[in-house]
Amino acid sequence: MSRATCVWIGAAFAVALAAWTPARALPPELERGLDTLPAPVQARIRANGQRWDGWSEAERHDFAQRAAQWNQLSAAERGARRERYLAWQALSSEERAQTQAAAARYAALPAEQQHALRAQFDALDRSERRGWLLGPGLGADYPALQPLLAQLPQAQHPAMLAALRGLSAEQRKQLAVLVQRTPPQERERLRADLLATPAAQRGTWLHDALAR
Repeated sequence: MSRATCVWIGAAFAVALAAWTPARALPPELERGLDTLPAPVQARIRANGQRWDGWSEAERHDFAQRAAQWNQLSAAERGARRERYLAWQALSSEERAQTQAAAARYAALPAEQQHALRAQFDALDRSERRGWLLGPGLGADYPALQPLLAQLPQAQHPAMLAALRGLSAEQRKQLAVLVQRTPPQERERLRADLLATPAAQRGTWLHDALAR
């Protein structure tokens, strides 16, 4: 993966986020059924309603236009944008800053270079493209670590991603070597061992596992 392609990936985050804002106004007719919803959902809806009340007419008009554009998207495109938004929320503040800086560098490039980078990114395997949603650090290591994430139950994804982000770049390289050495039928055990090892001891665990 070239540095130039990484720049485009940062731009993809920025474009996706600019195209979709997750705020939702509270329609008055929903107020009657609000008490039937879980408390966290009620709180989120009421907060969005308060935000709507605080907006100017121009801001409400702008939101209505963006909502209309959102509703015109296909279900597949809305799902993809939600995925990108959730991926953005999972990034650290440092990763967000790196991504925003990359987006700015991309935006400053001539159109021809932007198109070339877009074509280079589109030519990647779909799995690798989605891997970059994990951010500039973990995204770069995703191709080598993908076998560790394959077939992983959805409920374990947050814990696994947190464990991978907690490793240093060098430790992730070591883990990638260990993943490649591990037969597919034994990777479930490898995942379990990684998650069961306390974060402070994972460096030692990696060293010992590679030495065996």
